[in-house]
Amino acid sequence: MQIHIVKSKIHRVKVTGADLNYIGSITIDQDLMDAADIYEGEKIQVVNNSNGERLETYAIPGDRGSGEITLNGAAARKVSKGDILILMAYAIVTPDEAKVFKPKLVFPNDDNLLK
Repeated sequence: MQIHIVKSKIHRVKVTGADLNYIGSITIDQDLMDAADIYEGEKIQVVNNSNGERLETYAIPGDRGSGEITLNGAAARKVSKGDILILMAYAIVTPDEAKVFKPKLVFPNDDNLLK
């Protein structure tokens, strides 16, 4: 048996942009991606604390130190600039692996930068 567990979490980042005309994805400051161990193209669950929306997309790196969090494509309709999000990625592991696995948890400051 294998189970899904949280591998990475970026807690309470602020949406800096929404680009409906981009082909899709979420752009995340590369520093945040690295700190959370999130890879380019990795599936990301987006939870919008401001309006209750949930969606899945994939991560693309933004400029380091920019604090960028931009929803692209259709996902742009699910957010507004300034909304507060939680971003999560998951791993598939065995129950024994899950007992010892420790997720990467990132808590950026109000400017979406590492503290």
